[in-house]
Amino acid sequence: MFFEKIFISESEADTEKIACELAEMIQSGDFIAFFGDLGSGKTAFVRGLAAHFCPKSHVSSPTFAIVNEYNGKTPIFHFDMYRIHDDDNLFSTGFYDYFDRDGIIAVEWSENIPFALPEKRYDVIFEKLSDSKRRITCRKMQ
Repeated sequence: MFFEKIFISESEADTEKIACELAEMIQSGDFIAFFGDLGSGKTAFVRGLAAHFCPKSHVSSPTFAIVNEYNGKTPIFHFDMYRIHDDDNLFSTGFYDYFDRDGIIAVEWSENIPFALPEKRYDVIFEKLSDSKRRITCRKMQ
């Protein structure tokens, strides 16, 4: 681990700003693994990343689509693994094909696919402290 920073977010807008700060370190080819409960701020964080890399994109949770693509100076491939629990299901989504594309892979519910997470990645962990307050821990793993 080369980097760890802890943030406290008081709102979705704060979470988006934190993501913009992290976006300064992220580049094409990076993988971001999100961990946290439902409603903890993962999609808001991706909105902040998209504001930096794909400012004209409308970000929404890819829960039913599995993946949403946002195009901009660096594309973001936004996955939701809530319903994925094994490699056969993961393979059928086309997930592994995205590793060969030029962009950022951002994965919600990464705890469901520990077998598929690359060693070199960013982990972003969301902890609910109250209805609106979150602790967001960002780590660069390698």
